[in-house]
Amino acid sequence: MIKASREDVVKRLNVRSSSARLAMLLAVALLAGDHIASAQQPAIQRKVLLQQDLNFPTLQMVTTLVEIPVGGREVRHTHPGVLGIYVLEGTISVEHEGRPATTYKAGDSLHIDADKIHFGINVGNVPVKLVATLVAEKGKPLNTPVP
Repeated sequence: MIKASREDVVKRLNVRSSSARLAMLLAVALLAGDHIASAQQPAIQRKVLLQQDLNFPTLQMVTTLVEIPVGGREVRHTHPGVLGIYVLEGTISVEHEGRPATTYKAGDSLHIDADKIHFGINVGNVPVKLVATLVAEKGKPLNTPVP
């Protein structure tokens, strides 16, 4: 993104009249405001609660608290191991490669198969909070985005 002051924009465009200058400044302010508003969209929050090597030499377990804001959507991704999920609050629709899209609510649990493309969407009117536990090979990325 190219940053320029309002004065630079006005000078570069060689705008002389005050009404044209005011219109130009308003356009710059609106564009900046739109960028700021989109940057302030709530993001998915993840907090690792436990990351532990298992008594199998190549495996680890990672437990994460995930919060997806109202209307939030994960990117399509995979995990290198099996993921168990327990929904604490809210309602989430999960699309999982090879399965029909399914909606889960507080108290429900599900699993995600290793290396299967999936994503969740908060379809409720409160943030979704869930606990996700991944058992996977140590050293591999915990998730991989998929186009």
